[in-house]
Amino acid sequence: MPMTAAADARPSTHPGRRTLLLGAAAGLAAPGLRAARAADWPDRPVRLIVPFTPGGSTDILARALAQQLSESLGQQFIVENRSGAGGTVGTEVVARAAPDGNTLLMGHIGTLAVNPALYPGLSFDTVTSFQPVILMAVVPNVLVVNPRKVEANDVPGLVALAKRNPGAFTYGSGGNGSAAHIAMVAFAAATGISLTHIPYRGTGPMMTDLIAGQIDLTMTGGPPALPAVRAGQVRALGVSGLSRLAAEPAIPTIAEQGVPGFEAVQWYGVVAPAGTPRAIVDRLNAECTRILHGQALKARLAAEGAEAAPGTPEAFGAFIRTERERWGALIRSANVRPD
Repeated sequence: MPMTAAADARPSTHPGRRTLLLGAAAGLAAPGLRAARAADWPDRPVRLIVPFTPGGSTDILARALAQQLSESLGQQFIVENRSGAGGTVGTEVVARAAPDGNTLLMGHIGTLAVNPALYPGLSFDTVTSFQPVILMAVVPNVLVVNPRKVEANDVPGLVALAKRNPGAFTYGSGGNGSAAHIAMVAFAAATGISLTHIPYRGTGPMMTDLIAGQIDLTMTGGPPALPAVRAGQVRALGVSGLSRLAAEPAIPTIAEQGVPGFEAVQWYGVVAPAGTPRAIVDRLNAECTRILHGQALKARLAAEGAEAAPGTPEAFGAFIRTERERWGALIRSANVRPD
């Protein structure tokens, strides 16, 4: 019997067809649902993952930003430290998180630009697995020494001592392949000296040992270094940026002390999992930009040797790609290996 028009109009009970129809309907509704969720964001506490131990530059800056975001957006931004494997553990947590704006990463030169060369087997890609939100700050490193262990008062003095005693001086870092490690590799290469690397599991423990005299020197970000400089616990020999720190203008740059063009700065920025709705990214970018231009956070960053550097998500993405190429080349040439 031929099928009537009425019978043909009845809903199909065929599972495959029902699945296709439901999928099509969901696809039509999804943009509206995504827009609604983006408009409501944040509707619950947001995790800001720091892939390092507490006390380092990334942690200090993340907590300053989280406090401001909590106050302005009416939801808690909770800093969660997930350290391990040079920052790859915490970074992977965010790469695998739902792209709903509720899990963010305080990215860092190490996690986003250095680690791809150190860990070629990573389960994520620092470009394609993340949606850049904003470059938060650029932090020149400060070359500091234990004054009881190293008699030098400037970079030429340190270089002269190191050349007379190859490998005798020890420097610490937050771990093999960390930003401090890479900066010191660059410094040693630029000055032709040999130093002995002592890796730690985090910047905080490393600074504790430097102050105690267990190691001789380091080159690390202003937030963990400058308080010790001001307390007279370590001596600052130079800044790794091309200009002096506004907060400590008496500390000369390394470049102006006989190492022309030397620059090895750290940087920090917020990224979200790839696929995070653009409306959420734009709102977070705008809010971070407002906060970074505000006097409260700007003054706090400046006091710790950091410079606010907000821009567009696209500009941050391009910056990450450029930095990956630059530091990847150094890591390969110096044969740097992770822990």
